[in-house]
Amino acid sequence: MAEDLYARAGVDTRAGDLAVELMKRAVKATHGPEVLGGVGGFAGLFDASRLVGMRKPLLASSTDGVGTKVAIAQAIDKHDTIGQDLVAMVVDDIVVVGAEPLFMTDYIACGKVVPERIAAIVEGIARACAATGTALTGGETAEHPGLLGPDDYDVAGAAVGVVEADRVLGPDRVRDGDVVVAIGASGLHSNGFSLVRRVIADRGLAFTDRSDELGGVVGEVLLEPTRLYTGELVRVLRGEHGDTVAESIRALSHVTGGGIAANLARVLPSGAWVELDRGTWSPLPVFRVLADMAGSPLEATEGTWNLGIGMFAIVDADGVDAVLAALEKEGFAAWRAGTVVVGERDLDGFEQGAKGVDGGAVRLVGSYRA
Repeated sequence: MAEDLYARAGVDTRAGDLAVELMKRAVKATHGPEVLGGVGGFAGLFDASRLVGMRKPLLASSTDGVGTKVAIAQAIDKHDTIGQDLVAMVVDDIVVVGAEPLFMTDYIACGKVVPERIAAIVEGIARACAATGTALTGGETAEHPGLLGPDDYDVAGAAVGVVEADRVLGPDRVRDGDVVVAIGASGLHSNGFSLVRRVIADRGLAFTDRSDELGGVVGEVLLEPTRLYTGELVRVLRGEHGDTVAESIRALSHVTGGGIAANLARVLPSGAWVELDRGTWSPLPVFRVLADMAGSPLEATEGTWNLGIGMFAIVDADGVDAVLAALEKEGFAAWRAGTVVVGERDLDGFEQGAKGVDGGAVRLVGSYRA
């Protein structure tokens, strides 16, 4: 009787149970022997015994969402890639400090639980967790009728990783003369979609329309999943391409909200500056098309979109060739994009620090390759 009353209020607990059943297999595929218990408990358990053998383990944590990219998934009823976007936004922030991910949890809020839709989202999360070596130890699906529409949802996640204290990457390691290596993106990733949606709307296009300019159905092109970097970078940092390669990497930066210069500036020490050479790469076609649609030069979008750079690595100049070779073996497009300089100069036109970080300064110079 109570369940019937709840259902009349708009919450279907049976649908929630069915969603869990549909996603169970995908979630369990991320579980190694470190994960204790099954799916559906009040809390996930992870055996942290491996930390006992570490000299000084530091836990790294990150939380994030996908943002308004979910609106495009909802518009074309395609939900199997949003999960990868979520994992990338969360776990790829953890590897930036040199940490290996341990486990992740997710949260999905929706107006109405449609079991197949929820399962598709979580299966995408699970696949990406498996690809990055992250256990998906738990999650929550919450039905919010009256707050969200029946087809509306949002996703968020949190993850924990671990790194030896003397292996932490960041500004403290960066030195004068280090080389900035850019690592290619798969597309828009998961940032700047409020601008994307405005451009598409102003163009009079629907996400279900086919666009010759974009080369396919608008929504499908824009939903290109965020590139995952963690699994490959962990292998590099572990020394699987040689200790020299691992030790040559001073810092990493994940190019997300805030754009290119601001995210690189966050991992530079105060007093350091970089001029990134636009001529070292050609922005991906999707960025050129969207900028043309907006009637804007690419340069005006550098603080919003990644323009084809998903990560930066700051590398000891003596080891840069070996690092580039290792990144390419791992399947990344990677190239030299600038050099770190430590010293006083006029910083007019530079982006300095970001998100509360008193970091270095970065500006982009030159013209993009055709």
